[in-house]
Amino acid sequence: MSYDRDAAPAPVPGLRLLPWEGEGGKPCFLSADGAGGVLSRLADEVEAEQLCDGADVLKGAVAVLDDGKAGEHALRRALRATTQSFGDVLRVADSRGARLPVVEGDDGADDGELSAGAT
Repeated sequence: MSYDRDAAPAPVPGLRLLPWEGEGGKPCFLSADGAGGVLSRLADEVEAEQLCDGADVLKGAVAVLDDGKAGEHALRRALRATTQSFGDVLRVADSRGARLPVVEGDDGADDGELSAGAT
């Protein structure tokens, strides 16, 4: 099963979205008090592996796309691996983003970024 960002529950303060699913594909959460317990370290390791796997899958997908002789089966395999990996990376990003500290007075505006077309 792949991570569905739209179906994932909103981040809950104090809970960490784990990089694996529970029964029936439901998201798993850990009460994260910042202590860095065994499950938290395991989740960190799984996330690191998922990100490394994502880099490998990207290289493989690029190789398939660059191969003019790649057939439909190779393209489907590459796309299937890419979508699974992308789902894992989105889950890691959502989990880590939810754990970022909220800065007082931050209204969410990206003052330091240029908008599209700006120079």
